[in-house]
Amino acid sequence: MNTWFTSCVAYRRTPAVQARLDAQAGSIVRAAMTVLSRDGFAGLSMAAVAAEAAVATGTVYKTFSGKAELVTAVFREVVTGEVAAVAAAGSTAGAGKTARERVTAAVETFAGRALKNPKLAYVLLAEPVDAAVDAERLRFRRAFAETFESAIAEGVAIGQLPPQDPRTSATALVGAIGEVLVGPLAEQLESESVVPELVAFALRALGVPQE
Repeated sequence: MNTWFTSCVAYRRTPAVQARLDAQAGSIVRAAMTVLSRDGFAGLSMAAVAAEAAVATGTVYKTFSGKAELVTAVFREVVTGEVAAVAAAGSTAGAGKTARERVTAAVETFAGRALKNPKLAYVLLAEPVDAAVDAERLRFRRAFAETFESAIAEGVAIGQLPPQDPRTSATALVGAIGEVLVGPLAEQLESESVVPELVAFALRALGVPQE
């Protein structure tokens, strides 16, 4: 029998082994998330993540090639949940939501959730990171912009918002919100006025008629 074929068959992962490896990777990502939330990107190391996950440092390196790949996995995990939350808040579900209501809900959810976990949100939005992680950050911003884009596009279509390019407006809005949040997140300050002011700014910027 062909030696190469025999070797491939012998080392093929069984479903049980793959499930165990996937579970271990998930545990390491959650541990990295905890470390990032506590110490930021600068304070994250493979050894710190290993200690948090209660595994050997070598196990972390077997699962992720290095810090950048691990933090990228954390970005994808966190962003998936955050984007889903913002999209749900700004969706048309709950019949008859106006553009004002959708934009308000999306901004409140985006900013409010960030302020509840300032250290991790700062990593996602602004902390200096490796180039590979920074590329993931750009995808993160684009994903959030898409949640605003649909609300803006529908608002324009039904006449609740003035004519504008939804993509440009959504991208500018997410950029502005992120920039405003950088200060409070970096200093881990709680300000009751930040979210209402961001909502008011967003409505003005999009041309939502005052009530």
